[in-house]
Amino acid sequence: MNIELDDFIKENRKEFDTERPSGGLWDKIEQELDKQQQKKPKKRRLYWGMSVAASLLILMGLVFLNRGTARRSKPNLAEINPVAAQKQMRFASMIAEKRDSLANYASDNPELYEKFNNDLQVLNQNYEKLRKELPGSPNQQLIVKAMVRNLEIQMHLLSQQLSIISSVTEYNKENQI
Repeated sequence: MNIELDDFIKENRKEFDTERPSGGLWDKIEQELDKQQQKKPKKRRLYWGMSVAASLLILMGLVFLNRGTARRSKPNLAEINPVAAQKQMRFASMIAEKRDSLANYASDNPELYEKFNNDLQVLNQNYEKLRKELPGSPNQQLIVKAMVRNLEIQMHLLSQQLSIISSVTEYNKENQI
């Protein structure tokens, strides 16, 4: 059937081509295409602008949410218990000094230093657990006191360790002579 139709079209081609579109038809088509092309970018710009605005709103919400969480996760010890906060600061600085002193002896007695350091790490881990529990605790006063007590124990332990390591160092020097 397609062959018959093709043959018919070929034989009668001249009769089909009698009418031609007007010259202004292509101009009208071009104008319509231009109008359609001008409308599309506006929709895209609007959609893109709304997407950017929504993204900014979500980002701002996350930033404010994160700030609020950070404030709640790190309560001010001075507000909970000012005396304990002062003790905590004092103990923390003394502990840092004593740790530095202990580190100076590390080269003379590395095994002993490692044992001492492991004991301190256990106490420090307990302190960090208490610090993490503080924001959600119903009795923050008790947690703060436990934190200060932990630092006090760390300080006493460091003092004992320094005394022991000093004695061991002196003993080693005496026996070398």
